[in-house]
Amino acid sequence: MPSYAEIKIEQVELQQEILRHLKHSLGKDPEHASTYDWRMSLSLALRDMIVEPWFESTRKTYEAKDKRVYYLSMEFLIGRLIEDVAMNLGVDEIAATAMEALGQDYRTVVADEPDAALGNGGLGRLAACFLDSLSTLSIPAYGYGIRYEHGLFEQHFDKGRQIETAESWLAQRHAWEFERPEVSYQIRFGGYVSETETKVTWHPRETVVASAYDTPIIGWKGKWANTLRLWAAKPTKVFDLESFNRGDYMAASAPEALARTISRVLYPDDTTEIGKELRLKQEYFFTSASILDLVRRFISEGHLIETLADYVAIQLNDTHPAIAGPELVRILSDEHGIAMEKAIDIARSCLSYTNHTLLPEALERWPEDLFARVLPRHHRIIEIIQAEHHAKTSGDIQIIEDGFVKMGELAFVMAHRVNGVSALHTELVKQTVFSELHNLHPERIVNQTNGVTPRRWLYSSNPPLRNLINDTIGSDWPDNLEKLEQLADYCDDQAFQTAFRAAKFKNKQRLVGYLNARNEITINPEAMFDVQIKRIHEYKRQLMNILEAVAFWNEIRDNPHDNWTPRVKIFGGKAAPGYVVAKEIIHLINDVAKTINKDPVTKDFLQIVYPENYNVSMAELLIPAADLSEQISTAGKEASGTGNMKFALNGALTIGTLDGANVEIREHVGVENFYLFGLDTQGVFDRRKEKEFARNAIAKSQRLSRLLGQIVGGTFSKDEPHRYKSLVGNLYEHDYFLVTVDFDSYFEKQREADSDYQDIVKWTKMAILNTAGMGWFSSDRTIQGYAKDIWETKSHGKPS
Repeated sequence: MPSYAEIKIEQVELQQEILRHLKHSLGKDPEHASTYDWRMSLSLALRDMIVEPWFESTRKTYEAKDKRVYYLSMEFLIGRLIEDVAMNLGVDEIAATAMEALGQDYRTVVADEPDAALGNGGLGRLAACFLDSLSTLSIPAYGYGIRYEHGLFEQHFDKGRQIETAESWLAQRHAWEFERPEVSYQIRFGGYVSETETKVTWHPRETVVASAYDTPIIGWKGKWANTLRLWAAKPTKVFDLESFNRGDYMAASAPEALARTISRVLYPDDTTEIGKELRLKQEYFFTSASILDLVRRFISEGHLIETLADYVAIQLNDTHPAIAGPELVRILSDEHGIAMEKAIDIARSCLSYTNHTLLPEALERWPEDLFARVLPRHHRIIEIIQAEHHAKTSGDIQIIEDGFVKMGELAFVMAHRVNGVSALHTELVKQTVFSELHNLHPERIVNQTNGVTPRRWLYSSNPPLRNLINDTIGSDWPDNLEKLEQLADYCDDQAFQTAFRAAKFKNKQRLVGYLNARNEITINPEAMFDVQIKRIHEYKRQLMNILEAVAFWNEIRDNPHDNWTPRVKIFGGKAAPGYVVAKEIIHLINDVAKTINKDPVTKDFLQIVYPENYNVSMAELLIPAADLSEQISTAGKEASGTGNMKFALNGALTIGTLDGANVEIREHVGVENFYLFGLDTQGVFDRRKEKEFARNAIAKSQRLSRLLGQIVGGTFSKDEPHRYKSLVGNLYEHDYFLVTVDFDSYFEKQREADSDYQDIVKWTKMAILNTAGMGWFSSDRTIQGYAKDIWETKSHGKPS
């Protein structure tokens, strides 16, 4: 009997399944069905096709009694799933023709699906890519996170300023999940701890229930499916009827409101004490539920608790779930009677930690009094972990220090492996944020350079290029991406170059239509599309990008008849609600765009577009259409990046610094096919030591001095001339991220890109070699590295 993955569904069968769900799941007939009804019916029909391989994968895992991977992350940016599922099942074309046969526009139906608001940026998108690769590689795994009701926020612009409103993705039914009311855990907070000679008991002050919702994640060709399990917070006491009956309606519903607060919003503002408490509770809530769940599953299989590390690999995606160490120790010691020292050893053997940042302020730390009040038992366990570490090493590393609990140090001490996410980043982790710990544990830090799933980020999001690749080298590359290197043989082939340019142009035309509808702007698809899409942060240097746009605008105005290369600068990304400087940068970008886009002298050569509410679905339009990828962070600050990989994979050239994975991308695509500028990491360290380095850089650059004068003088904010006085003043006085120092190098490299873009044969060859050189950056390769070097797990599937 053939496996489920080998069974093909015919178009007529799929149509029948869609109509069945339309009638029996949505309660509609075709004549009265809305786009939502059709979208849900298609989604449910596709979901039905996942269930059997999902069950089969689970059965195989239980039968093998082998190690599972548990990936804990605050974010999973899975995006829309209709196309992703259809593609992985191999029925994407059938789904499209089935909907057309039913009188529905497939693109309209797909676009009706809201992006799941489960993340913010690279951290969450990486987690989603990893789940895709884990399933594609048939490695048994669970992803664990939070089922946020409102996600981060919806971004809107009001006169150029970012405005945040609540995400509403769960206002409609989420078609892909299965609620698991039988899978729930009581999560405790506060209270006090009592100890006897034989037992430690935590007496919580409050409790909430973590309730599970499962989404199956199907791999390539439908051979294996793993589970994304998200936790929703619910009250222990659903409704206080006594309060309601005496007329105190607010008190009656208070338990539910307080519980739901925990899983309502991603990254609540933590500038207040109550905000910090909510963030800490959020992190413990999902981590505790996940650890309790995996221990329950392990015990149900009949294993001895002492053998946990032989069957369980727990990966912490950043410091958010770092409380997993103390929580697992608590469960092993307090609930299963294992001696504390042995419990720590077992937990450490299970746990590994991915570091994603070199910014000290991004390594979470909690006020000790808050931590002890919310998690009194864990506070004591951390003290024991710290003492145990001191006793076994020659170091004096403090996890609790100066009134704070430091989660980076906790994650490191409780992990048997700590990994960086690019070669440069891993070396800097050893030298900077964890230098003392590295000296004590020189074998613990390893590198696993990030990757992206080519199924979503090329095969699905870029059909024109996908089809060209299939016609040229065959169609077996999506799960063996290094086969793309064969494209290098065609980089000088005139016919292939023409077809490659045609694929790019088709993507650009698609994006033009999208932006014209959203932003009411007319864009020339022949122009260079210069794209920077990232969360807004000073180290990512969107500020330098918009300053370069002003300088370029000045050059065009000064010499309007020169041979300028038309350029469209496209920005995308959100700023954290409490990040004042980042929100000022957004405002400046929009103010500059408003002025430049209506300038009759320059509008044919320079336009700036900033579509609001950047998300995964928008990225799937922007990345295939990009000509130039902005990866311009200050050297030594970006851990890896994955957007840089997606752009290069889709044939965009990179302008960037020697930062994060840029270093490895440049090596793989060829140094001559990468626009390198700016200081390297050592140069950044050295320059910061120089007195008034920023003022000196500005004084030496007439171009930079001029544009800063325009900004601070109100050229782009006539209604409030001094709006950006503080922002510009910071560049003169501090400029920690060296915008002023790298600016001239950046500007000159941009003009080099302009010149190359006019040579279409040269540019196309460079673009082809970028795509051809990106095979190593598949998340499949990354996951294989984790499986071998960190988790010691194996695939349960057959190779393709």
